[in-house]
Amino acid sequence: MGKPTGFMEFLREVATEVSPSDRIHNWDEFHLHMPEEKLRTQGARCMDCGIPFCHTGTLISGMASGCPINNLIPEWNDLVYRGLWKEALERLHKTNNFPEFTGRVCPAPCEGSCVLGLNNPPVTIKNIECSIVDKGWEEGWITANPPAKRTGKKVAIVGSGPAGLAAAAQLNTAGHWVTVFERADRPGGLLMYGIPNMKLEKEAVVMRRLNILQAEGVEFVCDTEVGKDITSEQLLKDFDAVILCTGATKPRDLPIEGRELKGIHFAMEFLTANTQAVLNQVPGDDFISAAGKDVVIIGGGDTGTDCVGTSIRHSCNSVTQLEIMPQPPNERAANNPWPEWPKVYKMDYGQEEAAAIFGADPRTYTTTATKFEGDENGHVKAVHTVQVEWTKDENGRFIPKQVPGTEQVLPTQLVLLAMGFLGPEQPLLDALGIERDARSNVKAEHEKYTTSLPGVFAAGDCRRGQSLVVWAFNEGRGAARECDRYLMGSTDLP
Repeated sequence: MGKPTGFMEFLREVATEVSPSDRIHNWDEFHLHMPEEKLRTQGARCMDCGIPFCHTGTLISGMASGCPINNLIPEWNDLVYRGLWKEALERLHKTNNFPEFTGRVCPAPCEGSCVLGLNNPPVTIKNIECSIVDKGWEEGWITANPPAKRTGKKVAIVGSGPAGLAAAAQLNTAGHWVTVFERADRPGGLLMYGIPNMKLEKEAVVMRRLNILQAEGVEFVCDTEVGKDITSEQLLKDFDAVILCTGATKPRDLPIEGRELKGIHFAMEFLTANTQAVLNQVPGDDFISAAGKDVVIIGGGDTGTDCVGTSIRHSCNSVTQLEIMPQPPNERAANNPWPEWPKVYKMDYGQEEAAAIFGADPRTYTTTATKFEGDENGHVKAVHTVQVEWTKDENGRFIPKQVPGTEQVLPTQLVLLAMGFLGPEQPLLDALGIERDARSNVKAEHEKYTTSLPGVFAAGDCRRGQSLVVWAFNEGRGAARECDRYLMGSTDLP
């Protein structure tokens, strides 16, 4: 390393942000760039550790420890410290096709397993990653690079989310003709419509990379649903191989009394329609407004947070987020040791904004909804809640048990269900007759990605279940490698 003692000399610093009270008036990204000299100092904090856990990508207790795409983090930290930005970008692109996406939306399991994090604040890996690629765009280093030769093989990718894009980029590099089918009006999948614009700008960041892919030869066919607009039989006939990257888009419902009332929506209905309104500069027919409403969000994860931030930008009257799990501790618990993902309390951007506007974190922990109450017009007007305690059943599994006397009634005119996803939608899989696992996901082994149909592969959330964007990149790249091997007999793809 260029600065072996950097971790002892420099404190962790993160990029500043537009204040919550200012950024809620628009849909712009709110993270500000850190000066280059400070970024170099942060790169110097990388320890030159003997075993860099940051890029292992190991699963521990069911969660990622280290980077799932094995980013060469110590190498590009050192290059940034030495001011070799172009070389840092080259190392970053070795393992990551889209670092501008992970640098913005990844929860950074790399930082959770940073060796420095054993007894000090970890290296600011995520911010350095984003800064490297943003500088690459600013300097004009990222340009279209079509393959010199084509194999003549044609590959169809169903779904243009993170896994589909990673697979498309890799297969196109190998010289295959790649066509990506997307049922929405724009490509990008989760990156386009599942993540709000203030976290990941669509025109300035997402479309910028998609335009590069198109210039390199990847074809995007939007407004086309495989199984409806084009039959699965036709797809198999027209292409030499198919990769399914349809995501896990079947939302978890809450079948309690009053669920049929108007004003109760799945979170993705709310978020997708909002992003379309931002991009089209006019609300569509399916736009859902939180303006002037008391909003109750059921679910405490990232999607719930996005609903909080979006509702505040609509000028909601109030926002409450119900979380059935207990509030995490402020520091690692004894049963959550390094290098596991740190399960600690933090406020994400949405909660910070809610606290700035309404005075407190909007999350109510160990609480669940028991009934929706409607008015005379069949519209939701209240959510009945109760606190729960987690106890073990006869099989030793933790289950939530309602606590008598903790019932409450929350007034609301808009309820958003953000409780995660159950798996992929099934009609296309039924039409293909493809084998599935016990959780309804496409049955395909990790690192092989082959399904029960020859020449058909699966990657991302439709195979592994709801997961991180960075895991989707891991699987998309892996499926591309195995697809290339199937088509050509061998492969040079990583």
